[in-house]
Amino acid sequence: MVANELAAAFPDGFPLTPGHTLVVPRRHEADYFALTRDEQTAVWELVNAMRDRLAGEHRPGGFNLGVNVGAAGGQTVGHVHIHLIPRYAGDVDDPRGGIRWIIPARARYWEQSAPGR
Repeated sequence: MVANELAAAFPDGFPLTPGHTLVVPRRHEADYFALTRDEQTAVWELVNAMRDRLAGEHRPGGFNLGVNVGAAGGQTVGHVHIHLIPRYAGDVDDPRGGIRWIIPARARYWEQSAPGR
């Protein structure tokens, strides 16, 4: 575990890829937007530090960052956590769209015409 005064980072218990890491505030809070500015800063400082560590250890080709807020946003754990997910060439057939795949019917935006065109 890596930590600072207000947050901690550790491996995800159900990793999507090698190096998948969770960054959480030390104070129990379900809603990211209820964190104090200092807590938000602390978690993002750890996200950046862990990104640097994972880049050196795993050499991914990219990263996804994710925060689920509320049941409609897909949150299943009642404690704020940021997913830092290393991505690797070939881990999916076509990575375009990234987090847009949370709504599959709208993910392939590059195949759709823009509104008003």
